[in-house]
Amino acid sequence: MSEPTTLASWTRALRKQLDALGLDSAALCRQAGLDPALMDDPNARYPLSATTRLWELAVAASGDPALGLKISTYVSPTTFHALGYALVASASLREVFERIVRYHQVVSDAVELELRREGERYLFHLRVPAAGPEPAPEAVDAFAAIYVRTCRNRIGRDYAPLAVHLRRPRPEDPQPWHQVFRAPLSFGAKENLLEFAVEDFERPLEDANPELAEHNEAVLKRTLEQLQQPTWARKVRACLEAQLPNGEPSAERIAQSLHLSLRSLQRHLADEGCSYEQLLGDTRQTLALAHMRDPRCSISEIAYLLGFADTSSFSRAFKRWTGQSPSQYRESLPR
Repeated sequence: MSEPTTLASWTRALRKQLDALGLDSAALCRQAGLDPALMDDPNARYPLSATTRLWELAVAASGDPALGLKISTYVSPTTFHALGYALVASASLREVFERIVRYHQVVSDAVELELRREGERYLFHLRVPAAGPEPAPEAVDAFAAIYVRTCRNRIGRDYAPLAVHLRRPRPEDPQPWHQVFRAPLSFGAKENLLEFAVEDFERPLEDANPELAEHNEAVLKRTLEQLQQPTWARKVRACLEAQLPNGEPSAERIAQSLHLSLRSLQRHLADEGCSYEQLLGDTRQTLALAHMRDPRCSISEIAYLLGFADTSSFSRAFKRWTGQSPSQYRESLPR
């Protein structure tokens, strides 16, 4: 497995914070093994091991274990490539977080993100990939604070999530974390998790700009394609996307498309930690959410495009993915 990487420009926000504290951020970068000049290249990336080392050096030099929480004030839309502008133009907080999940690898592939609805809450998970290195706890603090600040920028400064769960050990002084999140907070949690109210996430945002969001999504898709190596899982997803409109393809048919035996395909996918059934479900879910945002696509058409035998089969699967029927989900979309 190749080492996770992070967008170099994201580290610029940490440099600005260190400079504001009177510290030599360029010297700390070099000490961590990072070339400071790369931060001006919008497509340059740093290895996770080096950025984790920079966080360690930054906390030691500043004497501030809550350093990660404060970085959000130095973040602008350009910090996160086209993703920042796509988020600013999103029509609801749910759309904001769906885009974060879809394109977060443009910023960093050190964590896996998932947005899931449970009852009247949206659960936003930040997981470390299996056998992957753990990011610096300050980096997780920073991302969690940025996500909450993003919500406040869109719906008001008084906004707070329902709860915040962090894997990091409880700090000696937890007050800075309480001041930033203003929500029930647990340290030493099983996973990094933010909880949000469905009502807040579904509310239409007045300053949405679908055209701007769409333009930046096109940029993000190209960037993702360049970043992603052609793994067997991605090859299977591409085949599924092409073949689903003709009905649900069998694993055998996908294997034939890739000039493999079924057993070889299953072995390749197992080596990558996934299965054909999992990829089929994930691909359908991703496509379903994209199609649902297109008002020109009827629910029966979406069922057909995803290879379901009928609309009721699609509706059952969609409710399993989102906790809502397709019609409920579509009615809740900002108009």
